[in-house]
Amino acid sequence: MVVLRDGMCPGLDEELTRELRAAHIETVEDLVTSDIEELAQKCSVSYKALFAVRRVLLAQHTAFPVSGADLYEELLSSTAILSTGNPSLDKLLDSGLYTGEITELSGGPGSGKSQVCFGVAAHISYQLKQSVIYVDTTGGLSASRLLQMLQAESSNAEEQMEALQRIRIFRVFDIFSLLSCLYNLRCGGLQQASVGGGSVKAVIVDSVSAIIAPILGGKQNEGMSLMIQVAGVLKTMAKDFNVAALGKTLTEHNGSWCPQVTNYVTGSGSGEAQAGLGLSWSHVPRTRILLERTERPGSAHCSLRTATLIKSSRQPCHITEEFDLQWWSRSKEGSSGKRKLDESDSC
Repeated sequence: MVVLRDGMCPGLDEELTRELRAAHIETVEDLVTSDIEELAQKCSVSYKALFAVRRVLLAQHTAFPVSGADLYEELLSSTAILSTGNPSLDKLLDSGLYTGEITELSGGPGSGKSQVCFGVAAHISYQLKQSVIYVDTTGGLSASRLLQMLQAESSNAEEQMEALQRIRIFRVFDIFSLLSCLYNLRCGGLQQASVGGGSVKAVIVDSVSAIIAPILGGKQNEGMSLMIQVAGVLKTMAKDFNVAALGKTLTEHNGSWCPQVTNYVTGSGSGEAQAGLGLSWSHVPRTRILLERTERPGSAHCSLRTATLIKSSRQPCHITEEFDLQWWSRSKEGSSGKRKLDESDSC
C-alpha cells in the first residue's frame, strides 16, 4: 500500500492531505476505492478537484489494462515447449516442459526422479542445443552419468563434449547457499551461463526437499519463510527469463520419511502418496508428476516406471503413462550402441 503524502501528485497539497487523513483516508487504495462525492463533502473540497486527484493517482499506481487476447498472444510468443526426450513423459506433459513454469517430479526412493532429471538435461543440451543449469543439492550428479547418456545420443566425442559444456552444474548443500545461487543466477548469472550458442532454457534443482525438509517443523517459522523465498525466486526466474524450472522432491508413505529428498511424498488418510513440503509448497509448481516403480513378476530390477499427473493447468489430472528409465541410455545410432545403466542410476 502507498501512503498519501503532500505533493505526490498535482492538487494533493498539505491541506488536502490533512483533510483526507481526518476522514480516515490514509493510502492511495483508500482514496481510489472511496465514494468521491461523499468524500468531497466530508473534506469540504470540490468534487471536481478530488476527482482529478483520484484520476492521477489511478494512472500512477494501477496496472495498465490489458485484454485477454493480448495476454494470450504474449504467451504464445514467449513460451517454448522443451521435449524431455521421452515420448511418454512428453505426452503426459502435453508435449514437454513449458518455459515460464515450474514442473515438479515427486516420488519415493528408486522411483527414477534423478534419472529423469539427468535425461532431460542431456536431451536439452544435445538435441536442442540449449544450455541447462543443474543445481545439485545431494551430490548425486556426476559427469560420467551425463556422458553415458550423451554417448547414447552420438558417437562423436566432440559433440558429446560440446553438450557437456552446455550443462552448468552448481553444488549447494544448505538453504542459504541455494538462495545465494538462485539470486546470483537471476541477477545476471543466467546470461553468463549461456555457452555454445544456446541460451539457458532449463533450470533443474535436484533436489528441493533435500535442503528444505530438514528446516521445516518445530516452533520456529524461519524454515517456512526460507522455503517461500526459494519458491519466489524460482517462479520469478522462470517467468522473467523464460526458462523451464524442473524440481525434484521425495514422497513419504504411511507417515515415514523417505531417506532421500527431492520432493518427497506424504501419506494421506486414504493411504495414497502425496507430494511433501506441505500445502504452502503445493501451490508453487504449475505441474506435478508422481513417479512410481512398476513391478513385474520375476523381475528384481525392473527399469519400468509409472508417471502420474497429479497437478496440471492443461491436462486432466490422474492420467498415467508408463516409461522405461533406460530410454535415455539407448543408442539413437543403432542397437549395437545400446548401453544399460547400473542399479544406482535408477534412484
